[in-house]
Amino acid sequence: MPTRTLLFLIGLFAALPAPAFAQVGVSLKATPASPQPIGKRITFTATATDTGTGPVAFQFRIQGAGTITMVKDFLPGTLSGSTWTSSFVWVPTGIEDAYKIGVVAKDFATGRGDVRTIHYRVKPLATGSTPVVEKTTNPLVALFSAPSCPAGDLMQVVFQEESGKVPATVTNAVECDQGTTFEIAGMYPSTAYNMYAQTISRGITNSPTVTFKTGALPTATVPFPTFTAVTNAPAGDPNPVILHNFITYGTGMIYPDVATDLAGKIIWYYYANDATHSDVLARPLHGGGNLTLQDDLAWDPTVTQGQYLRQVDLAGNIVRETNMGAIQQELTVMGAADGGSCTGITDPTVGTACVGSFHHDAIQTLPNGYLAALLDIERIYPAGTQGDTSGLPVDIIGDMIVVLNANWQVVWYWDSFDPNNNYQGYPQLPVSQTAPLGETCGTSSQGCPPVFLLGPNIAPMAHDWLRANSLCYWPAPEDGNTTGGDIIFSSRHQDRIYKIDYQDGAGTGNILWQMGPPDDGLLQPSNFTFANIYNDPWYWFSHQHEVGMENGGAGPMTLFDNGDTRISAAPLGLGAACSPYDCDSRGMALTVDESNMTVTPVVSFDLGAYSTSMGSAQLLSNGNYFFTNPMVFVLAKDGTFAYGEEIDPTNPAPQTGPADVVMDVSGPQQYRGWQMPSLYAPPTT
Repeated sequence: MPTRTLLFLIGLFAALPAPAFAQVGVSLKATPASPQPIGKRITFTATATDTGTGPVAFQFRIQGAGTITMVKDFLPGTLSGSTWTSSFVWVPTGIEDAYKIGVVAKDFATGRGDVRTIHYRVKPLATGSTPVVEKTTNPLVALFSAPSCPAGDLMQVVFQEESGKVPATVTNAVECDQGTTFEIAGMYPSTAYNMYAQTISRGITNSPTVTFKTGALPTATVPFPTFTAVTNAPAGDPNPVILHNFITYGTGMIYPDVATDLAGKIIWYYYANDATHSDVLARPLHGGGNLTLQDDLAWDPTVTQGQYLRQVDLAGNIVRETNMGAIQQELTVMGAADGGSCTGITDPTVGTACVGSFHHDAIQTLPNGYLAALLDIERIYPAGTQGDTSGLPVDIIGDMIVVLNANWQVVWYWDSFDPNNNYQGYPQLPVSQTAPLGETCGTSSQGCPPVFLLGPNIAPMAHDWLRANSLCYWPAPEDGNTTGGDIIFSSRHQDRIYKIDYQDGAGTGNILWQMGPPDDGLLQPSNFTFANIYNDPWYWFSHQHEVGMENGGAGPMTLFDNGDTRISAAPLGLGAACSPYDCDSRGMALTVDESNMTVTPVVSFDLGAYSTSMGSAQLLSNGNYFFTNPMVFVLAKDGTFAYGEEIDPTNPAPQTGPADVVMDVSGPQQYRGWQMPSLYAPPTT
C-alpha cells in the first residue's frame, strides 16, 4: 500500500505514522455522488481493514475555502466480519464550493492508521436573479439561497409574516464570499412568510421577494411543552424571543429545546436524536445554532450520559462533534493525570482517577474561535476524607475545564484536583474543603454525572464536591497590565465563584481569587468584601447558576441565586413562618471591583419562589434583566414549573417589595433560558 501524507491531521494526531505496510487500510464513499445542491443530506461511509487488535476509530474532516475543519472526532466503528465501518452525515448549508472530505482510520492499540480523501462539489440552489427557498427537515426552518453578490459586500435576509402583524426579523450579515445561503428560523407554525436578501455595500440592495409557508408542529412524534403568559410583555420589546432548554427531573418526559415569543407561542424547536437522548443546550451561537451536551453511545458501551459535545445548526443538523473517548485520548497524551478513561477500572484504589462526561456548560466566546467545556472527574481518596464515616476509601467528584481550539482539539486544561496549581501559596482547592450541604451521588442518582468508581471496596456514596455549573470568559482589561483573558468558574456546591488564570492559554491555571460567603469553618475565606447596601440578612449568593460577566466584562456580574444554603439555614426551613426573603431564589447583578476587592449589588431581586437547582440570568439590551426561575414547586398544580421573567430594575432590592415584572411566561421546569432579539443574536456572556 503506498504511503499517504496525513494532510487532515492536527494536534496530537499530526505525527500518525503511515508506513509502507500499514496495518490499517481505509476507503471512503459518498451517497449520493457528487455534485449535489446545497442543503442535500450526504452520507460519507468509511470502511477499514485492520491486521491489529482494534478497534478502529474514525475521524472525519472537511476542507473547503482554504480551511480544514474536524467535523466528527475519533469514534470506534462497527465491526462486521473483518471490516470496520463508520459514517458521517453532512448537510451543507453554508458555502457552495468544491470540498475535500477526509477520513482518518486509526487503531489506537497499535498506533497505526490510514487516510483517504475524496472530492465533492456542492452546487448553489439559486442560479438566476431570484432567491430560492426550500424546506428543511425542521418544518419551522427554511433554507434560503440568494444569487451571488460581490466579494467584500455583506448579505443578510429579512423575513416577516405575510400578514405583517409581527415586526420583521433580520438574520446576521455574512460576507458575500462566505456564502449566500441562510437558514431562516424564528417563524410560527403553519404560517406564510415573505423573505428577501439585502446586499449591503455603500447602500442596501434588496432582492426579489419569495414566499415560504412553514409546516405544522409534529405533535404526534415530538412532545411539545405548553406555556402561559402570566404577564404580557409591552409592545415593541427589543428582545422578543425566549430560548428554553428543558431538563425535567423525575417526570420521564424529554422535551425538545424550543424558542417562543414573549406570549409563549413556539417559533422554533430542536429535538436531539430521539426520545431516549436528551441534551443540555449549553449556549446559543451568534448567527444561529447551538452548542449542546448530548447523551449518546460513544467509546464506552455502558454509558450514554454526557458523552458528546455537538454544534447543531438551526435546522437540527450536526455541524461538528467530539466525544469523551477522543477527549480522554488527547488529555492522556498531554499528560493529564486525571484525564484518562473510566472504562475498565474494576478495582480502584487510592489515587485512581478518570474523567467521565461533559456536563453543564460549554462556551465559545474565547478568542480565535476556541471554546471551553466542563468535564467531571472522579478520584479515590483515603478513608475519612471529607468526614466520610464508612471506613473505606472515598470517591470524590471534581471538575476539569478543557479548552479546545478551532478544530476542537484540547490545547489547555484545568484540573480541580491538581496540587501543582496554587491559591495564595496553598493547594488551589484542598480536598478537605467539604461542600457546606454535603451533597453526594450514587451510581444512578438524579441530577448527578455518571459515577464509575463506586464499588464494594469504596464508600457507598461519592462526595459531589464542587458541582461546577457555568463558565464565562472575562477578557483582559484594555489597560496593558495583562496579556489575555481569564475564565470565571462557578461552583454550586462550594457556594463559590473562582477566577482561573487562563491568560488566553498562557496562564498557570492558578486560582486568582474566590468569591462567596464568609468562611464558616468549611470554606477558604472569600477574597471579596460585600458592600451590603440593601441591609440584607444574608447578602451573599449560594448554590448559584449561570454566572456571567455582562458586556464583555465591562458590565456587572449576573447570576441566579438559588439560595439553597441560605434557605437551609432559615430557622423554620420552608414553613409558614419563613419570610419571602428567606425562602425565595434571587436574581442578582453585582459590580466587581478587583482593585479594592469589593462586591456591590446592582440589583438583588426577590423572584417570588424558590428553585432548588438550575436557573439563568442576563442583562438585556434595554437595561432590564431576564431570569429563569427554573424549578418552582406549585402545590396547587401538584408539580414543578419554570418562570421566565423580564424585570425592570426600578426596585432593585428584596426589601423594597416585589420585583417589577414586565414579562412573565411559565412552562415546564427547565435548565436555562435566554431572552434575545432573535435566534441570530444571542447574549454575549
